Amino acid sequence: MGKTLREIAQKLNQSDKKTQLIYAFNGVGKTRLSREFKLLVAPKNDHEDDVQDETTGFKVLYYNAFTEDLFYWDNDLENDIEPKLKIQPNIFTEWVLNRQGQDQKIIANFQHYTNPYLTPIFSQDFSEVTFSIARGDNKNIGNIKLSKGEESNLIWCVFYSLMEQIISELNIADVAIRSTNEYDNLQYIFIDDPVSSLDENHLIELAVNISDLIKSSESRNLKFIISTHSPLFYNVLYNELGAKSGYLLSRNEDGTFDLDEKQGDSNKIFSYHLYLKKTIEQAIAQNSIQKYHFTLLRNLYEKTAQFLGYPKWSELLPDDKRTYFNRIIQFTSHSTLSNEVAAQPTDPEKQIVSFLLKHLVSEYSFWQEATTNE
Repeated sequence: MGKTLREIAQKLNQSDKKTQLIYAFNGVGKTRLSREFKLLVAPKNDHEDDVQDETTGFKVLYYNAFTEDLFYWDNDLENDIEPKLKIQPNIFTEWVLNRQGQDQKIIANFQHYTNPYLTPIFSQDFSEVTFSIARGDNKNIGNIKLSKGEESNLIWCVFYSLMEQIISELNIADVAIRSTNEYDNLQYIFIDDPVSSLDENHLIELAVNISDLIKSSESRNLKFIISTHSPLFYNVLYNELGAKSGYLLSRNEDGTFDLDEKQGDSNKIFSYHLYLKKTIEQAIAQNSIQKYHFTLLRNLYEKTAQFLGYPKWSELLPDDKRTYFNRIIQFTSHSTLSNEVAAQPTDPEKQIVSFLLKHLVSEYSFWQEATTNE
């Protein structure tokens, strides 16, 4: 029987593990789980508003979609010349930026993961950030508006710097000589998909850095929970941390959730490809195929092509209708606007999902062997 997110949060809270890893597809409920977990461990004070509550949860520090709400754009609509990324007043950024002076480290991390010529410029009171980019002729172009991916990256770099400082502070055994006692009661750091826009090399590097930081934590009271939709990010974390098990979060048709523990080696027990295949097969069997199953199917083709050494995933499609099927999957998996496609696939589209999954399994020995070993 499925569980509510509150019940799953309770299960995570009852664990004595230093680090818990959770894998789930996008849209399953990872961000809501992190929010539910925060409310369980550090309930909201009736006298606090949402913004204040998001930034003063001394028992839980988390990075997720809500974290990004602390940063918002002032696009200077009147003059259209000086867009700024504003920072809502909160005790965490106040401590890491103003009191710890970590702005230069944040800038260095940001440039490392994005563009070495793109420079954030923090205001003197750290209430806003503007951006400039070097042109290559010793001149800069100022007042740059960031992409969404770059913006998320900057926010993550602020959070990561904060996490580094907090762990360093809590590693000081003598409480009396810490520079602050505001984080002495911190119990959890919950990270949900830090930067999904990174390329694979940077994503691996980020997973290694987070693992090293977690392993450097000497506090017996501080635990970590990390959730992600990236199998690569999950597996690197799993191996770097020397984990013995991880969790798979899934949502049932009735709106409840399952949190299945996966024991053993992550590359064998945590099989992303087999899970994708079973998810699509279940939808086919129950006649419950949705638009997102086209995305899962495409992902399955991409990963299989990569494993087998094909330069393009479309080369695995049936020869006689390759162009047609490629167009259908491309359009369906990339269409996100509500007025662009219907919510429910048509019967012919459902049949395409079933046909292409059977084609993939029957035509390639990799899948024939995987099916035999299931």
